[in-house]
Amino acid sequence: MRNKLMALCLLVALASAGLLYTRPAGADTPVVNNAEQTYRLAENAMFYLRVLKSDGTASSTGTGVILSSGGTAATAYHVVKGAERLEGVLADGTVISPIKVTKYDELKDVAVLELPAPGAKVKGGAYAYLKIRKEVLEYGEAVFALGYPLKNTSIITAGIVNSPDAPINGRSRILTSSQVASGMSGGPLIDAHGQLAGVISGSLRTMDNIHLVVSMEDLRSLLPAALK
Repeated sequence: MRNKLMALCLLVALASAGLLYTRPAGADTPVVNNAEQTYRLAENAMFYLRVLKSDGTASSTGTGVILSSGGTAATAYHVVKGAERLEGVLADGTVISPIKVTKYDELKDVAVLELPAPGAKVKGGAYAYLKIRKEVLEYGEAVFALGYPLKNTSIITAGIVNSPDAPINGRSRILTSSQVASGMSGGPLIDAHGQLAGVISGSLRTMDNIHLVVSMEDLRSLLPAALK
């Protein structure tokens, strides 16, 4: 009994001195997602992107990621450079066209797109989209790369942030070990909390299995104020 009383007195003393931390009721704990959960969050918020020639055939392809329910989206600029006509295909097979390039930065390799109004064509009358990460990535963070290396098949790969801010050819790039294949350019790099952390740009030829990602800071510089 004496020992219990002494322990209680110690707890009271620590609390009074501010040394005992109690988590506030209702405080949020960030959700940490695995690869399966991340894919489910992202599959409807990205699309297969086709650059069409005058005869309707594709001259190149890539991936786009949706940033708002109204249809603001992003991709890598090199995917849409010089494009006259763009078309997207959502995960459920819905074709969205026309897609317009509203802003771009060739040096940063990022472009902002405007999708057609969702209307009745898109399930629920609004696009699924990813929340934009505001915090800078840290070395070693778990991340996932997603995109369309195949026409009707999106994939996900897992890795870490090798560097959150590497100077490559005069521009800053995120480096990641999440594998990237041709066709995934413009797709999302997603953190473990389900947030968009970057836009896939390509691969680093001088290092095996290290890939390039446009940072959210570079993307935000082109976005409308409501999404920054």
